[in-house]
Amino acid sequence: MTTTDPLRARQADQFGRRVAMRLDAATREMPYEVNERLRAARVRALQVRRQHEVAPVIVGRGGAATLGFGQRSWFNRLASVLPLVLLAAGLVLIHIAQSDRRATELAEVDAALLTDDLPPAAYADPGFVQYLKSGGGD
Repeated sequence: MTTTDPLRARQADQFGRRVAMRLDAATREMPYEVNERLRAARVRALQVRRQHEVAPVIVGRGGAATLGFGQRSWFNRLASVLPLVLLAAGLVLIHIAQSDRRATELAEVDAALLTDDLPPAAYADPGFVQYLKSGGGD
């Protein structure tokens, strides 16, 4: 529930009245042509405003504000859920692709170890690794 402070509302109203009085005073000092152009611009702005109705903002039970165009139809519900479904599907596809790539890399390493002349224990030896790094394996 929203409550407004009557003192603030009164102060805002007084401020608005003072601004309107100063604008009216300044309007009387302007030439007639300028006043007529301003009046015509106000009329056009009001016509455009009436043509473009703004959708009401609806706050649901959960407190989330959404643009509402009447009742929530099946299309609105589908449009709300569809991005989440697509996101979940994308994450699943990324996981599958990375798992396949990792399995392929491990298979290549295993195949290289099994087909090589050296035993797998040689790769665990720090001296052999240093020998390979220094270029002795060429």
